[in-house]
Amino acid sequence: MSETEQAAGGSAEGQAPVSKTAAAIDRARAQGRAALVGYLPAGFPSVQESIDAAIELARNGADIIEIGIPYSDPVMDGSVIQAATTEALANGFRVASVFDVVKAVTDATDAAVLVMTYWNPVMRMGVDEFSRRLARAGGAGLITPDLIPDEASEWFEASDRYGLDRVFLVAPSTTPERMAMTVGATRGFTYAVSLMGVTGA
Repeated sequence: MSETEQAAGGSAEGQAPVSKTAAAIDRARAQGRAALVGYLPAGFPSVQESIDAAIELARNGADIIEIGIPYSDPVMDGSVIQAATTEALANGFRVASVFDVVKAVTDATDAAVLVMTYWNPVMRMGVDEFSRRLARAGGAGLITPDLIPDEASEWFEASDRYGLDRVFLVAPSTTPERMAMTVGATRGFTYAVSLMGVTGA
C-alpha cells in the first residue's frame, strides 16, 4: 500500500480545531517542497529503540511521522510490517506504551506525530480515554485504516474535544460520492491508497 496525502485543514462539522498535520504539510509547501511522511511501528524492536528511530527520522527530514500500534491480527499489513509488529509484541509491547513513544518524539522534535492503528485497540481502551491520552502526549491524531466515517461518531466527538486529526482512507475502488464524504470527514490529510491489497515491502 502506498499513499498520496492531501492536506485537509477542516471538517464539515463547523469550526475545526487547528490541525497539527495540515500545519506540517503547509510548512513544507511554504518551503517549496512536498511533506515527507515516515512510518515506524511502535516497540520495534523495543520501545526505546522505536523512540530513537522516530527521533532520527524527524531529524533527517520527516515532517510527519506515523507510529503504528502492533496488532495481533493485522488485515492490511504486509509481511515486513507483520514481522516487525510480531517481534514488538513478543518483546512485551503494550498499547499504552504508544503514548510514551509519541510523547518522547514530540518532546524531541517538531514533527507532527500520528498514531496509525486498527480501531479495536482504541475501542478496548475507550475512545475518549485513548484520545485524551494521545492529546496529552502531544500526538496530532489517528490514522484508522479499518474505521469508516459512517461508524465513527464517537471518534468525531473525541477528536473534536481533544483537537486531534482524523485521517480516513480512500482506495482505487472508492466511488466519487464516498470519496467526497470521506474527505469531508477527514482532518489533517486524506490517505489515498494507490493499490489494492496489503502494504508492500
